[in-house]
Amino acid sequence: MTPNVLSIAGSDPSGGAGIQADIKAISANGAFAMAALTALTAQNTTGVQDIHLVPPAFVQSQITSVFDDISVHAVKIGMIANAEIAQAVANALSGRDVPIVLDPVMIAKGGAALLDPDAVGVVRDALLPMATVLTPNLPEAAHLLGTDVATTRPEMETQGRALCGLGCKAVLMKGGHLDGAESPDCLVTKDTATWFESPRTLTQNTHGTGCTLSSALAAQIAQGGDIVTAVSAAKSYVTHAIAQADRLQVGTGHGPVHHFAHLYDTSKGA
Repeated sequence: MTPNVLSIAGSDPSGGAGIQADIKAISANGAFAMAALTALTAQNTTGVQDIHLVPPAFVQSQITSVFDDISVHAVKIGMIANAEIAQAVANALSGRDVPIVLDPVMIAKGGAALLDPDAVGVVRDALLPMATVLTPNLPEAAHLLGTDVATTRPEMETQGRALCGLGCKAVLMKGGHLDGAESPDCLVTKDTATWFESPRTLTQNTHGTGCTLSSALAAQIAQGGDIVTAVSAAKSYVTHAIAQADRLQVGTGHGPVHHFAHLYDTSKGA
């Protein structure tokens, strides 16, 4: 049976991030993708020009409608924008026995703020304890903890454990902001730390990598694998999608990764 995965996130009309990236990544990782929108954005590869928020009650209605009819095998939470939407998402998911991947989207690739400051507390207090896996990059992890950004691997592990202490079952600390030729991620639980290594690809086309990784991870978890195996598969998928990103020609700024690279005959180009 193909599992069903619900993404709760904002829309990116340029197709590289948000719901559009989530649907591609979930589909590419063997699950059926569903979507509940939290926001409409006007954005492209150069930045975010405008944001229109979906009313919180309607966000909650979308989620409830899906659960009322469909067996949901995993949920991915991305952009939630403000405290009211964050609380609506928490209300809609409360009491549901489903794995949740929480990607605490705070800042777009071009620097635009995607989460109001007053929403951080709701994310930390209401959504984070529901998460099976939290997937912050290093600035997001530091912001949630109110501390400096980790610059070393030991600091990544320490901050991951501190986030676990806030209630989530596991934290995938994404090390793309570290210096060096590698892009290491660390899966941290209360008792363990597992490192995943990959070479850093020199490309400006990394728009939507966080959305893509968290969605791929939700699809892998939905298929019943343990978290370590799911993270390994999701990271391999994203690494390949980044490595093939320059085969696409989308925009003049930070272009998208190649979500369906494995379906293309690379000898003929994308």
